[in-house]
Amino acid sequence: MERLQKILAGAGVASRRKCEELILGGKVQVNGETVTTLGTKADPAVDVITVGGKTIGAEKKIYIVFNKPKGVITSASDPQGRKIVTDYLKGITERLYPVGRLDYDTEGLLLLTNDGDFAHLLTHPKHHVPKTYHATVKGVPHGTELDKLKKGVMLEDGMTAPAEVEYQDIDPEQKHSTISITIYEGRNRQVRRMFDAIKHPVTKLKRISFGDLYLGNLKRGLYRHLTKEEIEGLLKQARIAGNKSAKGQADRSK
Repeated sequence: MERLQKILAGAGVASRRKCEELILGGKVQVNGETVTTLGTKADPAVDVITVGGKTIGAEKKIYIVFNKPKGVITSASDPQGRKIVTDYLKGITERLYPVGRLDYDTEGLLLLTNDGDFAHLLTHPKHHVPKTYHATVKGVPHGTELDKLKKGVMLEDGMTAPAEVEYQDIDPEQKHSTISITIYEGRNRQVRRMFDAIKHPVTKLKRISFGDLYLGNLKRGLYRHLTKEEIEGLLKQARIAGNKSAKGQADRSK
């Protein structure tokens, strides 16, 4: 059972706020009876829900992984007319939203879905779902500099959580190197800012994994649907991380 306004919004009727207005205005019926009370719950798999005489059904849940190219906006729209991720989702009619973000110049693994609960669970700060990137940076950071990232570095919005860092590739002329870095937070442009903090700015950034889900050989600009096992695996990992976080907070408060 879900709140009626959430069902309507999920089915693409309108925004949550607009759906509330439709309910208050007497435009919504459940099993033939007009509902005007916000918070009324229904089951779209069982109940017949109509809006203005038109029957709506439960929206099919979609979960996809997309290999985002550089120079694409992680958004449902862009006032400047630049390419957005949904421009690449040919064949999908449902309205999807990104799970987290990749900035304009970052490429790689991006999840998209129309399941708000799924997105919330994976992006909530307390769940600490790991995300791994390959960062090509100027020069070759010394081991002591990478140790700073492993312990956490101070940024303008506070100290970062410890990261997992290792060399991936080093240019023979030492002009650049590629570092694999796994973070457990989701701050804005965090990886770039972390490498700026150790004086090795990022020139190329690619996310290769989100939790236990890897980009693999998915080509740039293409997407695929997640399997049931992959969806369940991500949810399980987020819940486990959330439980560990809650336990850690409880232990620190003793």
